[in-house]
Amino acid sequence: MALVVQKYGGSSVADADGIKRVAQRIVATRKAGNSVVVVVSAMGDTTDELKDLADRVSPAPPGRELDMLLTAGERISMALLAMAIANLGLEGRSFTGSQAGVITDATHGRARIIDITPGRIQAALEDGAIPIVAGFQGVSQTTKDITTLGRGASDTTAVALAAALGADYCEIYTDVDGVFTADPRLVPGARRLARISYEEMLEMAACGTKVLMLRCVEYARRYGIPIHVRSSFSNREGTWVTDGVPPAGQSATTEGETMEQAIISGVAQDRGEAKITVVGVPDKVGEAARLFRVIADASINIDMIVQNISAATTGRTDISFTLPREDGHAGMSALRQLQDEVGFEQLLYDDRIGKVSIVGAGMRSHPGVSAKFFGALAEAGVNIEMISTSEIRISVVVDENDVAMAVSAVHAAFGLGDGQEQAIVYGGTGR
Repeated sequence: MALVVQKYGGSSVADADGIKRVAQRIVATRKAGNSVVVVVSAMGDTTDELKDLADRVSPAPPGRELDMLLTAGERISMALLAMAIANLGLEGRSFTGSQAGVITDATHGRARIIDITPGRIQAALEDGAIPIVAGFQGVSQTTKDITTLGRGASDTTAVALAAALGADYCEIYTDVDGVFTADPRLVPGARRLARISYEEMLEMAACGTKVLMLRCVEYARRYGIPIHVRSSFSNREGTWVTDGVPPAGQSATTEGETMEQAIISGVAQDRGEAKITVVGVPDKVGEAARLFRVIADASINIDMIVQNISAATTGRTDISFTLPREDGHAGMSALRQLQDEVGFEQLLYDDRIGKVSIVGAGMRSHPGVSAKFFGALAEAGVNIEMISTSEIRISVVVDENDVAMAVSAVHAAFGLGDGQEQAIVYGGTGR
């Protein structure tokens, strides 16, 4: 008998029919002889609606109260799902994040998990109940206040619970049939991947693939939790995220799969970034450190950085970097306060950019990947603004309007489609 943690996203529990369908899947897993722990997101767009409501009430809602409001969505879906399971003859027992023992730091809106003490979850399992945990939330170890883990963090809740409970694997249910070689909304001919390594999935998530959140994959790799990404709208096999083989009894095959590692696993895109350019920075030791220190002090994560060669006549250089679009204005404000002290000339801000990336462990041993990537973009008429690379990834910043064309061109250039049936998007959000 396996212990399985199942997470259902907002599109899976968007309405009463969806909740009933999810309850049937959970009960079927239990009747197959498995112990099941469930993590749920808020129904549909509930979290967005609550956030919009808060913004209409207050232009700057206090973080503590905003977290208290936003966590209501998951509490609604967990209680309704427990009721649906009861109608099918089993007991579903709902728990908030704090009741489930999800202990976090005190940062509202972006709390990080410190520990999980799943005593009540284990007790429910021993009683024969199906624990249903509200995702995305926990309780601060120091203040005892309710906290949220950031958007999409129900994935992280599920994997963290799987690690704490010693689960055999974690199933992440969404509205697509797994991880694809590109976003099926942009490339209908994208191919489902049977398996992908933690390393590749980390890069894909960091580059904008929304099917799994970055922190969720980091947690899974750290604790060796196999993740099965699949759709709650079908019974098709999904994608296994693991460095080993899937758990016993679980297959991981796809049409046309070969034994050799593919050069490229997929193409990812991200329209959620902005670019800041600091113009005319004095080319002196320590100036870049001062700039990025104030960005770090504002709790802003930086993605790509490009520094131009210093102009010999002026002794100044330009530094460009990308950051989450939602943090763009905070980043500009922090840098303006440093302008007189550093002496740079001006700041430029561009939030109409997109990032396109290719990811694949196979590029370590295959030359010419960069040439093919840039050649495909050139043939599509896509101009490159910035370039960043890692051992298994190449990312470029392009104009926001060119993202879809760039993704399609690169996907075709590397032959990533299977030429068979089109990928199906059952919902509309990818979550």
